[in-house]
Amino acid sequence: MAEQRPGPLNGILVADFSRILAGPYATMLLADLGAEVIKVEGPGGDDTRTWMPPVREGVSTYYLGVNRNKRSIVLDLADPDDREVARRLVRRADVMIQNFRPGGLRRFGLDYDSVAALNERIVYASISGFGAGAGAALPGYDLMAQAASGLMSLTGAPDGPPYKAGVAVFDVMAGLHAAVGILAALHHRAASGVGQHVEVDLLSSALSGLVNHTSAHVAGGATPFRTGNAHPSIFPYEPLPAADGELVVIAGNDGQFRTLCQVLGLPELAEDPRFRRNQDRTANRDALRPLLVARLRRRNRDEWFRDLRAAGVPCAPINTVADGVALARELGLDPVVTAGDVPGVRHPIGFSATPPRYDLPPPGLDEHGDEIRAWLAG
Repeated sequence: MAEQRPGPLNGILVADFSRILAGPYATMLLADLGAEVIKVEGPGGDDTRTWMPPVREGVSTYYLGVNRNKRSIVLDLADPDDREVARRLVRRADVMIQNFRPGGLRRFGLDYDSVAALNERIVYASISGFGAGAGAALPGYDLMAQAASGLMSLTGAPDGPPYKAGVAVFDVMAGLHAAVGILAALHHRAASGVGQHVEVDLLSSALSGLVNHTSAHVAGGATPFRTGNAHPSIFPYEPLPAADGELVVIAGNDGQFRTLCQVLGLPELAEDPRFRRNQDRTANRDALRPLLVARLRRRNRDEWFRDLRAAGVPCAPINTVADGVALARELGLDPVVTAGDVPGVRHPIGFSATPPRYDLPPPGLDEHGDEIRAWLAG
């Protein structure tokens, strides 16, 4: 296989049998960090290749967003010869990741038990929607997890219908959890010499990711409810209208609230006993909110953003995605990288000694099939 710039995962070979989002996102993060990722696709290719518009030069931008730094080989697992190629691959691999429905790879001899019999050192990661037990028959779509976990009951206006998040948040979270699990299992293997089965499911990732809301239920016996853009325990912590649009304004502690009041020219509010402490502000938000809004409406949001940010008050304009990328550029975060000639969002983690790489653009279907077959046969 071709030489690559060393990264922290240099020398790790990942056999990626996953598709769509959670698995491909996990393996792209590993690939950015130096792992060699071989993307195994069926004859029809990853579903996201056809999820368009939008497109870039005829290729789905959804697919492009989670598949850089990988090589593609097409294997029809119903074909005995291709199954043998798959077995050769997993015998050599350090990691195998798949998001077939639980039990779906057993008939091809690529389930965990079969693969571990070929390669006892392999870290085998499975991503499902609702686990391998009673929920095994349920398909693993992010929207189902958003609905079933309770997230949608928390999203939207208090008097309106439930809403999904604007991104497949639990697919992304499950991908992150899978990457963490794989790295932990590789660390264990370095000490023990033995691989293991890492299992992630969307519902468990969702319940973990709902953090304070699930804690409110399991630790406090409460059932969280929809509060729109408001925070149940902090005020202000929501969008507030300026003269030309809304600005998220946050006072996470009493000191931040005093500074906010100084910048707004309302220092007396910080001394008002109704608003002095966070619990007071939360209890009396209906009285405090119009006082803040009346002052914020006097100026444009960008002016308030400049002055509040300079004073250390947490705030942010409600941007479009394009505005968000522009802000990241303005802040020196260098959000856009290029792999080949395909722009994408940079790896989210910085490393002082082993920075992420962006060597390979997202592969065409079976682009590296001949190369990989020859390598496995050698």
